[in-house]
Amino acid sequence: MNKALLDTDIFSEILKGINQPVAAKASTYHTAFGCYTISVITVLEIVKGWHKRRREDKIQEFFVEIAAAEVLTLEIHSAELAGRIYADLEQIGQQIGLANAIIAVIARQQNLTLVSGNLSHY
Repeated sequence: MNKALLDTDIFSEILKGINQPVAAKASTYHTAFGCYTISVITVLEIVKGWHKRRREDKIQEFFVEIAAAEVLTLEIHSAELAGRIYADLEQIGQQIGLANAIIAVIARQQNLTLVSGNLSHY
């Protein structure tokens, strides 16, 4: 098993704990590595979702949940690469969303496997 960066959709499923196959794999992963690895973009996306619903309580719960997580940031050279990838894909009509481009580049900069259910975006 390789260390992985979890995309927002997968991390959301882990937090919900409803999808048993995802929960089982997440438990195995957490046991092996001691924490989950997410990006600052996942933090942004989850906070945005709860804020839109005016659920400050859920935002606070989320921050408690990620206290032990490894949260990766975007380095400047990776920001440049994400911008280029995003622009190139946009020009050929394959829009994946800026957040997805950034998450992919963070995984690449850290040499991590990206785990996502949104395979068409990557």
